[in-house]
Amino acid sequence: MPLALLALAIGAFGIGTTEFVIMGVLPQVAGDFGVSIPTAGWLVTGYALGVVFGAPLLTVLGTKVSRKKMLMFLMGLFILGNALSAFAPGFGVMLIGRVVASLAHGAFFGIGSVVAADLVAPERKASAISLMFMGLTVANIVGVPGGTYIGQALGWRVTFTLVAALGIIGLLGVAKLVPEQGKPETENVRTEFAAFKNVQVWLAMAMTVLGYGGVFAAITYITPMMTEVAGYSEAAVTWLLVLFGIGMFLGNLLGGKFADRALMPMLFVSLGALSLALLVFTATAHNKALAAITLTLIGALGFATVPPLQKWVLDQASAAPTLASAANIGAFNLGNALAAWLGGIVIAGGLGYTSPNWVGALLSGTALLLAFLAAYLNKRTRTAQAPTTVPTAVPSPAPAAR
Repeated sequence: MPLALLALAIGAFGIGTTEFVIMGVLPQVAGDFGVSIPTAGWLVTGYALGVVFGAPLLTVLGTKVSRKKMLMFLMGLFILGNALSAFAPGFGVMLIGRVVASLAHGAFFGIGSVVAADLVAPERKASAISLMFMGLTVANIVGVPGGTYIGQALGWRVTFTLVAALGIIGLLGVAKLVPEQGKPETENVRTEFAAFKNVQVWLAMAMTVLGYGGVFAAITYITPMMTEVAGYSEAAVTWLLVLFGIGMFLGNLLGGKFADRALMPMLFVSLGALSLALLVFTATAHNKALAAITLTLIGALGFATVPPLQKWVLDQASAAPTLASAANIGAFNLGNALAAWLGGIVIAGGLGYTSPNWVGALLSGTALLLAFLAAYLNKRTRTAQAPTTVPTAVPSPAPAAR
């Protein structure tokens, strides 16, 4: 695999860290600014919404320059946003910093997926995408727990300063290692939007919203589920999230590897098993050991869907993949927000802290049905486009001369 993928993975590591580390230092941030926890929660919501809207917007603007220059610009936004957060004099400035940092998220992963896929042979594209996303999964194993610990020990401002420094390393890595691929002649705003005429692109994004949304339905409320139901201490939740991150890491690698061999079967297996695991989690959450094992499994199965879904979008929008790829990253965050909202509704309805698992199973199960529909439509389209061979008449041999 090209060394340029390392630079993309470093950028992904920084982005993954800043997205999730805020959850670990949220009480400290709220206390320093004198706001309530729900108000401080806007730092999470604002980031997610920035990804959803920033991904297509910045990707469209990026059609005017080369992909490498756009990646460097996005890392610059990331550095600026985290620096604003680190030195924010008030809550409003920090919220602005979070939104600025989030604008880099969707476009970076969207454009980075296209760059990563273009760096390797066609049969290794999903593996290349998974290696870039490996930075995001490692962030959940190392970056988020480490950033939370540093924030609690030295202050949350130190955490965001270090994240900004990660962005500088990522920017230098992109500048040094990512080759200048040039701006494709066919890439412009019109052709990028034309990709959305393909129903398969919309199906892929719907699968993304519902499939990974199923994971977030459970993980958003993992702290009360593990403390109130499984009986873990609050301090143990950090290490449970490390197990979840390890699952994500392994699932991402396996998803990329097997998607290169059989993309849709990989989606069928991962989405089906994810739905089952979320359903089972309702029961296993009452036992410490089984809860930890199931949580790790959910992380693995959830992220095993990411490389095949991202590659499916690239394949279906092959003529103009950049905007569709970035929009699919926004779909992940839209699914996160939707699942967290639905999970909150069932808890507020008195169904208990394990009830979001039922929501997650339903969401992922619906994504599985959409995967079957996408495979059926793709097979029908390929059959319709297959050339029909007309048998050539074989001339009869001339009669023998007498």
